[in-house]
Formats: sequence, C-alpha cells, structure tokens
Amino acid sequence: MQLSGDTQKAPRESHAVGFSARRVRAPAVARALAALCLVAVPAVAGVVPEDRADLLYHRYQGGGITVQGPSILVQKRIGDHFAVNANYYQDMISSASIDVLLSASPYKETRTQKSVGAEYLHGKTTYSAGFINSVEPDYKANTAYYSVSQDMFGDLTTVTLSYSRGQDQIYRDIKVNGVIVNDPTFHQRADHRVYGLSISQILTRSLVGTFNYQLSTDEGYLASPYREIRYIDPNNPLGYSLASQIYPRTRTMDALSASLKYYLPYRAALTGKYRFFTDSWGIVAHTLQLDYVQPVRRHWTIDGNVRYYRQGAASFYSDIFPYAGYSNFMARDRELAAFHSITLGLEASYSFSIPRLTWIQKSTATLSVDRMMINYLDYRDALYSKFDPAVIKGGKEPLYTLDASIYQAYVSFWF
Repeated sequence: MQLSGDTQKAPRESHAVGFSARRVRAPAVARALAALCLVAVPAVAGVVPEDRADLLYHRYQGGGITVQGPSILVQKRIGDHFAVNANYYQDMISSASIDVLLSASPYKETRTQKSVGAEYLHGKTTYSAGFINSVEPDYKANTAYYSVSQDMFGDLTTVTLSYSRGQDQIYRDIKVNGVIVNDPTFHQRADHRVYGLSISQILTRSLVGTFNYQLSTDEGYLASPYREIRYIDPNNPLGYSLASQIYPRTRTMDALSASLKYYLPYRAALTGKYRFFTDSWGIVAHTLQLDYVQPVRRHWTIDGNVRYYRQGAASFYSDIFPYAGYSNFMARDRELAAFHSITLGLEASYSFSIPRLTWIQKSTATLSVDRMMINYLDYRDALYSKFDPAVIKGGKEPLYTLDASIYQAYVSFWF
C-alpha cells in the first residue's frame, strides 16, 4: 500500500528517495522501511558524519504481503572535512494481496538496492551527493541526489537546498512454459525530479523549528502493468469485468511540512509535525504526528509516537466505473483512493560498550515496532464478489481495511 501523499516513519532522520512502481507493489511503507533505514543521513551544515556502521533486519507484514531483509550501512570520515558512505540491502517480497488475488497469482521475488554518497564540509557549508541503484525482476531504478547546507545568523539557522533525479525502466513479467520472464513487447520508462528547501531555526535554548518544502515532478509511464480497473458488466456473473488502467504521463506534487521540537528539563524531547500534500492528480493529504523521546537511566532511550494520515482520492480514480472506456484516464489503485490511517510506534534503544574492542567508541541496539491501521473510504474488497458472486455483486462489497505491523532491529557502532 503506497501512501501517495506521504512517507512513513523510518529510524531517526533518514534521507528519503523515490520508490518505483512494481507488480501490485509491495507497500511503500514496507519499501520505504528498507530504503530509508540505512541510506545515508543527509548532511547537517557544519558537521561531518562520524565513523559508523549499522546492521539492520526489517520486516513488514500486512494485507497479504510480507517484505523482509537485511541491510548494512558504513560511514567513514576522511580528515576533518570529508566523509563517504555506502549502503546495501535486500527486500525479499512474498505477496498474496487483494490486488494479486483479484487478477493474478501470488508471487515471490527479491529487490536489491545499493547506494554510495559523499559529504564535503567547507567553512559553514556542507555539500552532499550520492547515487542509488535499485534492481528487481521487472523494475530498474537509478537515482542521483545532491544538496548544499549553510549555517548562518550565528549558527542559529540552517538552510538546505536539495535536488534528486531518478530514471526508471519498467518491464512486465509473463509466464512462458512455466518460467517467469520479461515480456519482450513491454518496456517503459519514467523520469522523476525532486526539488527541496529546508530551513531549521533554533528559536530558544529549548525549542527548534523546521520548515520543509518539496516540489516533485514525474513524467513517463506512471501506472502499473499488472493492476486493472473494474467496470460494470451485466453480462458477467461477477457484475463487473476488468480492463487495463490508464494514467496521465505527467504528475506534479507539492508538499509543505513544519515541525517543532521542544527539549524538556528532564532530558526528554517532544516533537510535533504537520505535513500538507497536493498534486496535479487531485489528491490532497494531511499528516499529523506527535513523538516523545525519553532517556531512562544511563543506557536506555524510549521513543513513542502516534501518527494520523488522511488523503482524498485522485480525480480519475474509482472503485468501479460505469462502463469500459468511461474516461481518458481511469485507475483503481489503493494508492490513489481516499483513506485515513493511524500508526502507533514504540522504539527502545540500549547503549553499551564492548570492552575488548577498544576501537569501538560507542554502540547501540535498537528495536522498533509500528502498528498501522488503514480504513479505505472508497476502495472495496472485491474478493467478496469474486468468491461468492451469487450473494454479493461488484460494487456492493464492504470497504477494505488493512492492518500492518512493521518491525526493525538494528545495531549501530561508532568507531
């Protein structure tokens, strides 16, 4: 389930990158989970990242989809002004989601992502750049990103400008003599550009505010070659028939967000965030999040958060269309439907030392669990009519709901 107007919570403050369309995609929350977990943290002006290594295992389970796999990140400082990083991880995906069972067969596959990056500190300016390569059986994606951060006004304000460019190649899998291969008649491309502005301001000794604006543009093949629409068909016992989706070939997205972090007298911190999203497809989305971090004794840190997300449907989305060829663009994709969700998260981190490994300065072990509950407002569970068409016809099924659990366990070493 991909959230069109939002990116799900990842450990700490991680660098977001675009994610590709795929065969009845694994949820973006699951894909973001892996891709965001250990991709290099964006530069903060005036600071070069410390030498560090992270090892992670992630797992998403919900809606008939399981995504899991390992990841590793290594950051290395070279001198006082330069640092490099590298990341590798895998998604092992097993899907029998509602989309798959409606028009296809359950499947298993693996996605592999590799990335490299570098940061250079010059005075109060930090320059960052990196490259990300993602490969799966029917999708190849390459993304380059750049940013520059500047401290100013007595180091109370940090301004960051960023840009990323992604180029994707989309294929379609078919079965030939019992073997899954790429369809030689299908090969599409997509181009993604993201422009970002971030301003961080120290307001008082205990209060920090952040403002972010992001403009994104997509061009090319933006649909899924596997998903289909439903349209009313009285001649079909189900009450409907299926046809291919038709998407616009361009999309422009705007996202504004603001947050306030307040450091409490007893070492804790409280953060409130709001994000507004809109796009040229007619989607409007709102996100509210509250996060509380509390150190416990000397070694433990507990992080609890609650997050509410709501979006409206795209202008060309419908759960079921009146007839085939109803409009120029037609989609039946959960990403584009109207829904709201609540996510509850809890994270515990324990810091420890390894006496015999004196070259390791600090280490932590972290476990986090998120529970996401989604209620769709105009997307129905079509499996009801497919498996019992004599009782429930297409378009009369109950609305679909989805509960998912996200687990992350990782260890970090500073050396």
